[in-house]
Amino acid sequence: MNVPNLPMPHRLARRLLPLGRSVRPKLDALHAFAVPADRIRVLNGPAAFRETLLALIAQARRRIVIVALYLQDDDAGREVLDALYAAHKANPALEVEVYVDWHRARRGLIGKAASEGNGAMYRHYAAQFGDGVAIYGVPVQNRELFGVLHLKGFVIDDKVLYSGASINDVYLARHGRYRLDRYHLLHHAGLADSLAGFVHRHLRSNEAVIRLDQQPLPSTRDLQNPVRHLRRELQHAQYQVPREPLPEVAVAVTPLVGFGRSDNQLNEVLLALLRGARRRVVLFTPYFNLPRPVRTVLGHLLRRGCTIDIMVGDKTANDFYIPPSEPFRKIGLLPYLYESNLRRFARLHRTHIERGQLNIWLWRDGDNSYHLKGLLIDDEIAVVTGNNLNPRAWALDLENGLLLRDPSRLLTARHEAEWMALRRHATRLDDYYALDNPRHYPRDVRTLLRRLSRVRLDRLLNRLL
Repeated sequence: MNVPNLPMPHRLARRLLPLGRSVRPKLDALHAFAVPADRIRVLNGPAAFRETLLALIAQARRRIVIVALYLQDDDAGREVLDALYAAHKANPALEVEVYVDWHRARRGLIGKAASEGNGAMYRHYAAQFGDGVAIYGVPVQNRELFGVLHLKGFVIDDKVLYSGASINDVYLARHGRYRLDRYHLLHHAGLADSLAGFVHRHLRSNEAVIRLDQQPLPSTRDLQNPVRHLRRELQHAQYQVPREPLPEVAVAVTPLVGFGRSDNQLNEVLLALLRGARRRVVLFTPYFNLPRPVRTVLGHLLRRGCTIDIMVGDKTANDFYIPPSEPFRKIGLLPYLYESNLRRFARLHRTHIERGQLNIWLWRDGDNSYHLKGLLIDDEIAVVTGNNLNPRAWALDLENGLLLRDPSRLLTARHEAEWMALRRHATRLDDYYALDNPRHYPRDVRTLLRRLSRVRLDRLLNRLL
C-alpha cells in the first residue's frame, strides 16, 4: 500500500519492520490439527526418548514409519533394529518402514576407515530375519555435500515421536555419553496419517528411493535422472492438513515441509513467526551459522525491543569437536568456524547483550554434545524441527517441522520447564570477549582458517556445512 503522507521515520519503519498485522493473517490461514493438550508430552532427555521409542515399537499394532538422517551400525542402532524385527515377528501384519538418507547409509563415518556403511547392517539383518522391515535410502541430491534427507518424525500407530535426533549410541544415550536434542510425543491419528501419508506419496513409490536392505543396489550415477525428478516433486510437496476447529483444550499443530531456496514453506513460516514476535523469542541451533534472512529479522526484533534468547552449544559440545590432545583432522575446523560466527554476532550486538535484551547461552555438559533446534515465541508458539537454522537447511536439505500454536497457553508451563532444564548446563555470555579469540586457536586451526579466508572459502563452507 502506498503511504506518501507518512513521515520519513514511519515509512522507513514500515519497510524495515514488517512485523505485525501483515504477518498474523498468513499464519492464521495455515490449516492445523486440533491436538488435545493432554495428548502432547515434552520428554525429558535422550534416555526418555530411547525408552519411549522402544516401548512404542513393542506396542505397535498397525504401522511403524521411521524417518531419520541415519540408523547407525552400533549398539543403539542394532537395539532399534532388533526391536523392529521382534515387533514384526510378533505381529506379521505390522507394516514397518524406515527411511534414511541414501548417501549417509552407504559410507562410513567421517574420519574412519572406508566401509559399506550402515547399509551392510541392514542387508545382514534382512538375510537373517527376512524382509519384515523395509529400509529405504532417499537420495535428495546426487551428492551428499549438496543436500540430504533431513526429515524427522517417527509415526507409530496413531502417535508421532518427533525429535531432531537420528539413531545411534550417542543420540540414545548409550555407553555414558549423549547428544542432547528436543523430544515431543503427540497422540493424534490425523497428524500421524499426515506424516505417514507424505512419506508414502512422495518417497515410498518414487523411482529414486531404493531398498537398502536388498541387493543389488544401483550406483548413485544410475539414479541421476530419478533424483532430478524427485527433487522437482519435493519442491512442491506439502503435508495434507485439514482445517479443524480449535477447542480451548487443544493446540493447533501444523506439519510443515521445506526444500529448496524458493517457495520453501517451512522457511517462509519460520520467518513469519519471527517477524510476528511481540515480546520474546527463544532460538535453539546446534551450529551457529544463521541464514541472512534470520539474522536480519533478529536485528529488527532487537531494535523493536524484543528479548531474544539464543542457546547454542559451546564449541567443545559440537559433535565435530576434536580435543587438542588428539590428532587434528580438517573436519575439526567446524566448531571453531561456528564460534567465530558467534563471536562476530555477539560483537555486533554487544549493546543488546549489555542491556540484557539479547541473551546468548553456551551449553556444555562434560564431553556430551548439543543438537537442539527450534523456536519458542511469546509463550504461545513453539516450533519443533530438525532444521538447524543454517544456510544448508535453508536451501539444500529436505527439512520438516511441527508448528504448535497455543493461544490458550496450555503448553507454556511444559516448555518453560524444558527451557529451565536446558539452562542448568548453560552459561550466559556476558560479552563477546568471553569467547576465544581466533588468534588463540590451535595452530592447525589458525592455519586452515587463514587459508580459507584468504580465498573466501570460509563463506562457502558456511553455506554448505
